[in-house]
Amino acid sequence: MTSLALTIRREQPSDRDAIERMHERAFGPGRFARTAYRLREGVAPVAELSYVSLVGTLIVGSVRLTSVLAGDRPALVLGPLTVEPAFMERGIGGALMQTALDAARDTGHGLVLLVGDEPYYRRFGFKVVPFGRLTLPGPVDLRRFLYCELVEDAFANVSGAVAPVPRAA
Repeated sequence: MTSLALTIRREQPSDRDAIERMHERAFGPGRFARTAYRLREGVAPVAELSYVSLVGTLIVGSVRLTSVLAGDRPALVLGPLTVEPAFMERGIGGALMQTALDAARDTGHGLVLLVGDEPYYRRFGFKVVPFGRLTLPGPVDLRRFLYCELVEDAFANVSGAVAPVPRAA
């Protein structure tokens, strides 16, 4: 297998169309009905925590983090994490994940939530949210509702509804 010269950088406004097309290919139109999408709907991702991976000038992966409230505590929701199907299983998703989590930790964030496959995300420190601790704005397989503490005990005493951060008036 030929190794790829992969670059990871912050997402730029000019990347949005390419990222949206990648999301369409990876997730299809059903992505808009997903509970995780409802948390991000109408809310911009945190610019300094959103990254793309490139091979040359081609965007082959993307990860975004968006601010939410978990009960009354600030948190981030991760997603979508997307890799172009032709570039999957080459470590691109893992590199994007680690970059985003490190940046979130370095900028003082303590807690990240996501809906995803626990066997994949476990290696980044994600665990299943204990049943009944948090609720999402729609149906979700609770075995796929995960959290990661970026700071020790960031999940302690967190409970309630997960909701987008209200916009300032």
